[in-house]
Amino acid sequence: MTFDGRLLGGIGVMSAVVEAGSFARAGDAIGLTQPAVSRAVARLEERIGIRIFNRSARAISLTDEGRLFYEMVVPLLSGIEEAAAVAAAAKVRVRGRLRINVDATFGHYVLAPRLQEFLDRYPELSVELFVRDAIGDFVGEAMDVAVRFGEVDAHAVQAELLLETRVLTCASPEYLATHGTPLAPQDLTKGHRCILIRDPATGRPFEWEFQRVGETVPFTPESRLLVNDTGGLVGACMGAAGVAQLLELYARDILASGRVVHLLPQWSDETFPLYAYHRAARLMPAKVEAFLDFVREIIA
Repeated sequence: MTFDGRLLGGIGVMSAVVEAGSFARAGDAIGLTQPAVSRAVARLEERIGIRIFNRSARAISLTDEGRLFYEMVVPLLSGIEEAAAVAAAAKVRVRGRLRINVDATFGHYVLAPRLQEFLDRYPELSVELFVRDAIGDFVGEAMDVAVRFGEVDAHAVQAELLLETRVLTCASPEYLATHGTPLAPQDLTKGHRCILIRDPATGRPFEWEFQRVGETVPFTPESRLLVNDTGGLVGACMGAAGVAQLLELYARDILASGRVVHLLPQWSDETFPLYAYHRAARLMPAKVEAFLDFVREIIA
């Protein structure tokens, strides 16, 4: 069905005239001049093929046909106003279904352990969590929000940088007891094993480098172990398989527990970005705004 917005606009003007009792007062109420109100009513009369108002020098009144038409459309106008009010309330109320797109690193290590806390906070909200290698068709799959590590996807919707987390070089105490503790990046070439992780965007292992103020050292690690997800990387590192580069955001708990040790801390200035993807912020639904606030809270 094709919607005629001009028809609805004319009905709104007609309703204002009935309520105000004159074209002039109706114009004042809705921000139009008296001639503009008169023209809008004339177009409406022509559009529906009836005369709506009896006009005289002193007053206006509804014709019989006009009264019948007005009585029929007033409930519809009220329904539109009610629908607008309900929609506006939904924008400020956290409810409904939230579809979230995340990469495995953020989903498994940062969000999932805290997700029940978010659900408890908003009992009228349900969540669908999609763990994906790539953001994919955000709009076509009707996603509400995505949170992903890595450089911003140029083809995605609006992106917001949430965090730059440090890249930390780590190994388990058991590994270090056997192979020794490197004191400089070049020490990793002396009998150490490194664990690499594949970049899903390129299919190649993530490159290593070491950074400190004013200095960057590229590094090509010797490796016999390549994994394709963060779980494998962390598990192999804790299992003494070698030295790994982990993101501080998800590694902080295992670092605090002593299961892995932060190596070369003076060379830990490299960072990796975390982005949120969503639609226009001006019309952001309450459920998306609430989720992003929650994410900012748990990564703080």
